[in-house]
Amino acid sequence: MAASGTAAPRRLVQYVVVRSDLVHTLAWPLGAVITQACHAAIAAIHLNYNDPDTQEYLAELDSMHKVVLQAVDQASLSSLSEMLTEKGIAHKLWIEQPENVPTCLALKPYPKDIVHPLLHKFKLFK
Repeated sequence: MAASGTAAPRRLVQYVVVRSDLVHTLAWPLGAVITQACHAAIAAIHLNYNDPDTQEYLAELDSMHKVVLQAVDQASLSSLSEMLTEKGIAHKLWIEQPENVPTCLALKPYPKDIVHPLLHKFKLFK
């Protein structure tokens, strides 16, 4: 039983932002787009493996929380990446090779209240 006044556990979340035009305009197979998101998520975890939030996120393996959002196109995704870089938010912009095409990005796990305000204009991926 938790003591009264004990703070609720922090909600760590990993956000993944995928270009929706890959599916809806460029007709990429859905599996290929999902693969891009997987690459970005794993790369962001790998690059930030020793980060305390990442370690806490991984310690709760059966309750990891991810949110997949959509960017309308490459320009929107690139703009988001630039803004996150400027704000010091760790993320990985996944660039598919050999085509050299940015397809998605993933943030390292963060407390939701820190990064959600930066991503509010992006809708859930559909």
